[in-house]
Amino acid sequence: MRLLSATIISSTMLAMPAMAQSEESEEGASGNTILVTATRRATTIMDTPINITAVSAEELQRQRIDDIRDIADFTPGVTISDTGGGTTGDIVLRGLNATDVDDFGSNFDDALGIYLGEVPLYYDFKLIDIERVETLLGPQGTLYGLGTLAGAIRYIPNRPDPTAIEGSFHARGYAKSESDDFGYQVDGVINLPIVRDHIAFRSATGYYFDPGYIDYPLLVQEPGISNPQPDGPDSITQAGYDANLFEAEDLNFERTFTSRNQLLFQTDDNLQLLLTYAYQQTKTDGASSNSAGVLGTGVYENASRFEEPVDRHAHLASAQINANIADIVDVVATGAYTETKFDALGDVTDLLLDLDYGYELYPGFAGFFQSDQKRKQKNAEIRFVSSHGGPLSWVLGGFYNENKFNSDYAERLPNHPWGDPATNPEFLEYVSYVESEVKEKAVFGEATFQIIPQWQVTAGARYFDYTSTIAGAAALPFLGDPLDPRELDVNGGDDGQDGWVWKFNTSFDITPDIMIYGTYSKGYRLGGPNRVAPCPPDIPVDPTEYTGDQIICALPNEEQYGPDTTKNLELGIRAQLFDDILSLNFNVFQIKWDGIQVNSATTYGVTGITVNGGTGESEGFETSFVIRPVPQLTIRGTYSYLDAKLTQDVPGLISVNDPAGTYPSAPISIDALDGDRLPGSAKNSGSLGVTYVTPMADGELIANWTAVYRGNVVSRLGYERAFGDLIPSFTTHRASVAYEWDNYTISLWANNIFNNDAIVSVTNDRSRTGLNDGVVLRYYRQVPLNPRTVGVEGRVSF
Repeated sequence: MRLLSATIISSTMLAMPAMAQSEESEEGASGNTILVTATRRATTIMDTPINITAVSAEELQRQRIDDIRDIADFTPGVTISDTGGGTTGDIVLRGLNATDVDDFGSNFDDALGIYLGEVPLYYDFKLIDIERVETLLGPQGTLYGLGTLAGAIRYIPNRPDPTAIEGSFHARGYAKSESDDFGYQVDGVINLPIVRDHIAFRSATGYYFDPGYIDYPLLVQEPGISNPQPDGPDSITQAGYDANLFEAEDLNFERTFTSRNQLLFQTDDNLQLLLTYAYQQTKTDGASSNSAGVLGTGVYENASRFEEPVDRHAHLASAQINANIADIVDVVATGAYTETKFDALGDVTDLLLDLDYGYELYPGFAGFFQSDQKRKQKNAEIRFVSSHGGPLSWVLGGFYNENKFNSDYAERLPNHPWGDPATNPEFLEYVSYVESEVKEKAVFGEATFQIIPQWQVTAGARYFDYTSTIAGAAALPFLGDPLDPRELDVNGGDDGQDGWVWKFNTSFDITPDIMIYGTYSKGYRLGGPNRVAPCPPDIPVDPTEYTGDQIICALPNEEQYGPDTTKNLELGIRAQLFDDILSLNFNVFQIKWDGIQVNSATTYGVTGITVNGGTGESEGFETSFVIRPVPQLTIRGTYSYLDAKLTQDVPGLISVNDPAGTYPSAPISIDALDGDRLPGSAKNSGSLGVTYVTPMADGELIANWTAVYRGNVVSRLGYERAFGDLIPSFTTHRASVAYEWDNYTISLWANNIFNNDAIVSVTNDRSRTGLNDGVVLRYYRQVPLNPRTVGVEGRVSF
């Protein structure tokens, strides 16, 4: 029997007896209740008939949840593999992902929305001075400006208070296994009334140093001159090492500076203006991956020939107006500008080996890429929310979003004998640039009718219209093309579409402590043109028939990709039983996914593109519970099961190297098949935690132990025949002991207590291993779990 779709409304607010103390409870609600605003009104989790989890400020602090990478451990239905600080990461909601896992993560994902306050921005801002984090599973296009395919994650910051001076300071120090450095974090919050009751300023600023634990022992001393494998593909002698290579330790560190500043103007609670500026910069010098034993490297060693630094930052500036008009309607208007910049360098040698151009015939061959990307986003949203009371309530809004993307990319082969230093002094092998712009307009809304006090029905709709323009060019300087691709003919295209999405929801209170609900909704993700120049008309579709020079281009079926959509059916129940001793959430879901967008590569040049991969389905159930047998003891647990798979054969979707080829293989494409499991998400996942609170002297002693289980994950579609991995399941444990008194807290804590070195993700597939003309490939990588970390921290507030 098929499972019906939904997502767990496991509010982490249930996990700690004191975790919601910073929230004001509604009249009649328990003191442990968290208020959420996912429906655009302040309601309790128990009264919110959609799929939502809420992690409070206390839980963020006590579980040391610093950014989005830690959220999945406490949010059923979410899988996030920690691949380090180089990107925001890959976030998979309810299994809706068809792209290979990797060791690097993602800088942008339009399958879901990440919000800082009211502003959508796919970025991992640190969770300092955050009131709560809300995760909404399922499409949200009828409630939010940004339409989503899979869901949204909202960081709700504490707002300026014009009535009192307040602040806090927090410091953390720790040691990490496999690292020679100590980590630390310092952050502070200050709230200053400027004109009492009318103007206030609030700032939250912090600095993080997370020490690295991945060494790079095989860096080349002089690229293009030094031999990356001086003694062959199996081992390295000390003499060969000393003459050609060197080591850098702990390169996957993270250094992050973050600051969020808010200025509030208000006449009273009925009219407010909030100005926000947030900035964050993160730097690292290496990936959080190993090389699976290549040339004798270990679990925490990467065989890259080059250091792989990343420097990224984000700016956010926004203005928000909140107004109440005659107690009839609340108006929220937001305008924002965001900018993210991503600069990276990495080893490209294996890609060029894989293309088999013959560069490897020179023993000193080694190359690196440099990528500079910038994304600028402007958006505006206005929303009207009824406040007149009565059986009918409604939300109506309008949204505009403009997203500009710029990418400059270059590959260099320093000192390679094919390069001409007179005409190509930087030894550029390949250069490209891409410019794109996507504009979206939408109107959206919902109406809810309270038929009787226990039963409500909601219907919502969204109309959207988008246009997309992409242009770019590429050059191959080693083959005599101009160095600047902007001198070439620009290729690209325009696309656009409009359409509707909708939502139906109902809930019924069986008793004041038991609610059942159901939702049927549609999600949508934009399509568009790919960022690769079209092939000349005489290029054959079958690459084995091509006899010309090296070329990078898109065949007709690779130039564009279409939108994808989901239809979501979900049923759930929430209950608070036995005088709140037991809190229980359970739901089942079924999602139909059509036109799946999948990362792939061009036939000519193996340049990244997006294609549509047929249809899929995700179904399962999620549950959470909290038991408080006595006031001092809390036992909490979560569990989710999902079965996400293709439901249609898709010819030629998966790129592999043919084991029957000559190098040791030649690039081919194989079919994705009906029933192939979707990659990137665990079928089974869950957590179990125990918290005990007891009075001690003038304060409280709080002890916590939490175990988190992540089931196995497949690395790519058709992993068994496509040389992918079934990444094994693993369990981690974390614990803390804290003493809280007055406005002070001090604690001892540990993560990954048993130092599990499980693999959380991999990059590339095992068909890209072996030798090419005697050169060992280092394409394939594995990401080990963050090793055991033990520390102490203190916090003071005033």
